Amino acid sequence: MPTKILYVEDEAALGYIVKDALIARGYEVQLVEDGSEVIAACEAMQPDICLLDVMLPNVDGFSIGQQLRQKYPSLPIIFLTAKNETADVLKGFQSGGNDYIRKPFSLEELIVRIENLLSLQIASKRSGKVTLLEVGLYNFYPQKMELHFHKKVRKLTYRETELLKALVQQKNEVIQKNELLIEIWGDDTISNARSMDVYITKLRSYLTDDPTVQLLTLRGVGYRFVIG
Repeated sequence: MPTKILYVEDEAALGYIVKDALIARGYEVQLVEDGSEVIAACEAMQPDICLLDVMLPNVDGFSIGQQLRQKYPSLPIIFLTAKNETADVLKGFQSGGNDYIRKPFSLEELIVRIENLLSLQIASKRSGKVTLLEVGLYNFYPQKMELHFHKKVRKLTYRETELLKALVQQKNEVIQKNELLIEIWGDDTISNARSMDVYITKLRSYLTDDPTVQLLTLRGVGYRFVIG
């Protein structure tokens, strides 16, 4: 069965161009132009992934992202927007986004990001027993995509999970930034490097309850994930 994509875009010309191009590549695509119609469309279609514009009529994309993440915790969401400030990128991830692409974008880049997120989802579902990784006082469950601190449970996105897992596997070692980018994003372009910077910031904020856990940035090199 073809991958089902819910595509939310209020620029009609762009929306139909991208929709037709994705259909030509074998995807099943439903285009929605009004923010107020997204939740109902998602319930009816049950998509494999959602492409979500930020600037929408009636309900903005960030608000919709939050609603979708609550109703469909495992649904991959890619924000599509002309906004390019770091604060906007961070808000996108905080609103439930798994990835973030700035306009204008190439169809090839969009498809690579779609397939990457879907591959991460499939790998997670196929995983066998639930693995527990201890991260200081935290319990990290990669298959469940959860980070536990006592009774507090934080649900992680696919990419947050993959990034944290890679950091834990190389704890207390120098981790090259470009190697992480190639492993998790597929390439080390500048846009992907900026995206990873946002994820690193998010992971730091998740790990503040245990001061013995530190995610250090080594300027010009990469990172060092210190535990204990």
